[in-house]
Amino acid sequence: MQNKFLLFIVFLWQFSFSQHLKFPALVSDNMVIQQSTQINIWGWAEKNKNVEIRPSWNNMAISTLSDKEGKWKTSLQTPSAGGPYSIKVSSNKETITIKNVMVGEVWLASGQSNMQMPVKGNASEPINGNNELILHSKNPKIRMITVKRNSSPQPVEDLVGTWKEAAPENTADFSAVAYVFAQKLNRVLDIPIGIIHSSWGGTPVEAWTQKEAMDRVVTAEEKSTFRYHSAEIKREQDAPAQLFNGMIHPLLNYKIKGVIWYQGESNRNFPQVYQKTFPLMIQNWRQLWENDAMPFYYVQIAPYGGYTGEVNSALLRETQLKTMDLLDHVGMAVTLDIGELKSIHPAEKIKVGERLSYWALAKDYKIQGIQFSGPVYKSHEIDGDKIRISFDHAPLGLSSYGKPLDNFEVAGSDGVYYPATANILRNGKLEVFSEKVKDPKEVRYGWKNFLIGSLFNTFGLPASSFIIKLQ
Repeated sequence: MQNKFLLFIVFLWQFSFSQHLKFPALVSDNMVIQQSTQINIWGWAEKNKNVEIRPSWNNMAISTLSDKEGKWKTSLQTPSAGGPYSIKVSSNKETITIKNVMVGEVWLASGQSNMQMPVKGNASEPINGNNELILHSKNPKIRMITVKRNSSPQPVEDLVGTWKEAAPENTADFSAVAYVFAQKLNRVLDIPIGIIHSSWGGTPVEAWTQKEAMDRVVTAEEKSTFRYHSAEIKREQDAPAQLFNGMIHPLLNYKIKGVIWYQGESNRNFPQVYQKTFPLMIQNWRQLWENDAMPFYYVQIAPYGGYTGEVNSALLRETQLKTMDLLDHVGMAVTLDIGELKSIHPAEKIKVGERLSYWALAKDYKIQGIQFSGPVYKSHEIDGDKIRISFDHAPLGLSSYGKPLDNFEVAGSDGVYYPATANILRNGKLEVFSEKVKDPKEVRYGWKNFLIGSLFNTFGLPASSFIIKLQ
């Protein structure tokens, strides 16, 4: 009897050892896959074995072969948005069925703590309206997978995370900005939306960029001006490429529509370098996802009273603003009106998610009639001591919504700035002047670490801080 039991145990051990068919965490029950395109599906099986994939939307079998290491990868043509579907995968007498698969739009949400901040908020840091968001969140057409934080010196193949449907018991832990973005797209488009959320608080853009790309572009002199070498970095996760390796590289096989990004606070002391490294990261990701036109929408850092340096965050905001002129298919959600004096994590995350969604809905889903950007400087004219400024993205002019137009300054040839008066003219232009500056050379707005923005278009979208050299 004992021998039979031992033989049974050996059989079970051998049987379990032979079960080699498996998938990465992204390819699992409840996932959302990109519609109407060729997507990758990949995993592991016994080496040199046939692998058959059969999706339920057409019940057509596709076969591939695992390599000498057991890795396999192939592509599937996806239908238009819909579901739920299943995908049956078989190899060497093993079969696994991936269930409850939705086909729709997939976006990556990444950055630092303001993207990481969940719908439920942080300790003593609320998110306005979060209880209602959670209460009404049950929706099987919205799903999110949150990538477990992982800092790695080498690229890794897999991640830890689980796809979850939007529902009160799950939504509280979703990224607030990413969830609102997904909710808005789902309501307008009426299709499934999947979010891959991969963020880590307090991290610089260099940590999210492939090291080979950084080394090709960033000069030795530039590297010496910010935290680049490991000896200068206190936290492992802040070193170049550490988070790219651990939290972006495992995603590269997964087809996505685009990216939303909320980061910059950790680079505020090096705005000149960020002007190179931020666009570099965007281009690096586009190259690796093999999509030079991949949409990339990002959030301008919000004003905060705790920043050190007199205007460091204003300089970083200006760098983020200029990025829209450097690259195509990018857009910026401005938060100049919703910063907080005592918290680096603004409570108005609903507005942030909505403002990001306007870019995607207008640019990628061709929704007509909406505005997606706040006013952006277009041109100016000088009349004596008065500067009249014209803006793009203000088709019906400007508004302060009843609040004083403040935080404007003018400087003459001596470079000394004085507070200025600003008036909205009936022709949609903005007139700015200071009685102390008769021959203005520069004008700027919101050039502080903390302020509450007062300049908007008539669709409620705020203007960024800006600086204009007049001559």
